[in-house]
Amino acid sequence: MTCAKRHFAVVSYRDIRHPEFGGAEVIIYEIFRRLVAQGHRVSFVTGHWPGAPREETIDGMQIRRGGNQYTFNFLAPRMLGDLLKHQSVDLVVEDINKIPFFSPLFQKRAPVLGVVPHLFGTTVFQQAPFPLAMYVYGYELFIPAVYRNCRFSVLSNTTRDDLVRRGVRENRIRVIRAGIDHDYYRAPERKGGVPSPVVLYLGRLKKYKRIDLVIEALPRILERVPRAEYWIAGDGDYRRELEALAADRGLARHVRFLGFQSGAEKLETLRKTRVVVYTSPKEGWGLSVIEAGAMGIPCVASNSPGLRESVCHEDTGLLVEHGDVPALANAVTRLLEEDDLWSRMGERGIEWAAEYNWDRSAAETLALAEEAIAEWKRHR
Repeated sequence: MTCAKRHFAVVSYRDIRHPEFGGAEVIIYEIFRRLVAQGHRVSFVTGHWPGAPREETIDGMQIRRGGNQYTFNFLAPRMLGDLLKHQSVDLVVEDINKIPFFSPLFQKRAPVLGVVPHLFGTTVFQQAPFPLAMYVYGYELFIPAVYRNCRFSVLSNTTRDDLVRRGVRENRIRVIRAGIDHDYYRAPERKGGVPSPVVLYLGRLKKYKRIDLVIEALPRILERVPRAEYWIAGDGDYRRELEALAADRGLARHVRFLGFQSGAEKLETLRKTRVVVYTSPKEGWGLSVIEAGAMGIPCVASNSPGLRESVCHEDTGLLVEHGDVPALANAVTRLLEEDDLWSRMGERGIEWAAEYNWDRSAAETLALAEEAIAEWKRHR
């Protein structure tokens, strides 16, 4: 592999300091800050939010912000073009998350690497109003044609297969798993005890995540585990509906909304958690599942794309058919009632999570980037 120091231009809707950053932003941040530490340059073109500086430096990465969540995709080509006009860039890295920016159409100065956490497909109609959902869905249809000469990095086999079904050649796609911070996510000393019956969702509060399914399952859980609580850590535009649903079902005292958490506060919440739950119909991978696993916390999840790869059924957690509320309640209750099962799955989760680290993710991304640059040069 070449020892040349590269300049990467990353185009992404959000950066790591955006109020609504999620797993996709964490992955981009962790990988590219490591490349900066190796001597490479990274310039971000990303969306703005009220009160954010238009330019700043984060861990050596130069950040330029513009537009907002509704206009950034229209401004991104101009912002990227301005960067490429004034600076030499070896590779454009496009975070194809939400909708694509179609970088290959708007610039010919550098090759493009598409990083795809996951594609919405029809699930976007569960989140957005119909006109906006059609807009996102329609944009995704053009990916195979616009990016036909590009390489892709994806988080899971299911996202790879999704791209292949849409018409992207499989040999253009590389599965690169996310890592975790093993110094941060470590199993606490429990001294033979087990946590209280706390069931946790940790992430953005979006309608398509189907966080409501656990609220619907909670009465069945409480019949067998009366002390059970459902904690929802995160923020987003679905919070009010979830609060109203919990109140309508008479469950307000069993459902706690913790708001956005990070750092020591997030870690303390995880230490008090018995089971994490993720009931989305589709995910790119399941970074939060692996983080919880590293702390010895089993997961109950929908048997859906992405999640079925991050949760090993009957080993590190339990998978249930998406939308099956009785099955969901039974799976959660098993892990709340059966200490031996909980301990065994927690131990296996620690072993499973040990396989994932950010240094390897960064190394694999850099190798793929070099392949894309070399191919570009051969065809110039």
